[in-house]
Amino acid sequence: MGLRQVLGYLSEESGRDENLLSSQERELLTDILKQAKASSADPRLVSTVESILARAIGDTLLQRASEAAGRSLLGTLESLLSSGKLAEQTNGVFVGPGPETGPRPPSPSGPGPGPKAVAEDHRRGFLNSPPPPATGPRPPSPSGPGPHQSIGARRAEAASGVAVQESSENLPAQCVIFDEFLAPAELQRLTDYTLLHEGNFQVSEVISPGVVGGVIDPEYRRSRVLMDLGEFEEIFRARIEAALPRVLERLEMRPFPITRFESQATASNHGDFFRHHSDNAEEEIARRQLTYVYFFHREPKAFEGGELRLHNAYKQNGTWISSGTYKALVPLQNQIVFFPSGLLHEITPIVCSSQAFADSRFTVNGWLHR
Repeated sequence: MGLRQVLGYLSEESGRDENLLSSQERELLTDILKQAKASSADPRLVSTVESILARAIGDTLLQRASEAAGRSLLGTLESLLSSGKLAEQTNGVFVGPGPETGPRPPSPSGPGPGPKAVAEDHRRGFLNSPPPPATGPRPPSPSGPGPHQSIGARRAEAASGVAVQESSENLPAQCVIFDEFLAPAELQRLTDYTLLHEGNFQVSEVISPGVVGGVIDPEYRRSRVLMDLGEFEEIFRARIEAALPRVLERLEMRPFPITRFESQATASNHGDFFRHHSDNAEEEIARRQLTYVYFFHREPKAFEGGELRLHNAYKQNGTWISSGTYKALVPLQNQIVFFPSGLLHEITPIVCSSQAFADSRFTVNGWLHR
């Protein structure tokens, strides 16, 4: 198996969440191969360099797979290296349907969101979340559920006739994704609006048990939020309501009356993060049913990290606890993600070397209340 095959496999299977090899490592290997080609006209020398690097990568993958994924995936990688063949799947499960053929959400000014809508459940990556830089703030190392991580048992309300399809013991990391959610002109206006209102962003808060309203907890969450979205509040509401039937069907959630549409813009910069939590854990936000996160940023993208990780969870003593596996979503321009508000999720630390507000990881995120 040649180096180009290995790098191509890594790009396809793990490029989005850097599960096997980091982007920096892949870039370094690619650069070494380019240098070998540029400095030698002898194809045999280039082939030798390529072979050595491919073997080194294989050994590294085997070690990381053995440490993090157990014997099953180890056997798969050993088979790949020994046979020289690339598997199409690596212990991953695709549970979503194919391309959308139904009606698209409306677009006030230009083409609406693209047809792609998928629901997926992926394994946990081999590597831990990227650490924040040494000079920036660090989230604490979790040592069990903290005060904001506790999720009480959800109470059924028969009168509402609304129910979310979720196991009494397990809550899978499921989501629905739409690409190209806004028209290009809308995306540009949203970016301009966000940058223009930098001074209106406020430090993010969290909801704590027994405390009315939000509190600032920099050990648990770091980011800034803008509560006034101007015209985009209605744009997002109209677009989301049009897509809602398909979203609920894919998530196996029953339709529910929307009593409140909550939205905000979030800016996450160097060292920012949000430890794992759910969006309806406390009494005052218990009516949140569906969460959405829309990604956007200035081009070219000037930050790394900031993955949205959706955790598989199980219930223990009335509390949802992460099983240690998750689906990782790398922020992609003009993409929106929907998932049940009770789902455990987190935002991994952001690395933004410029620390400029305009280079932040931006989202429009919000909740639909029943």
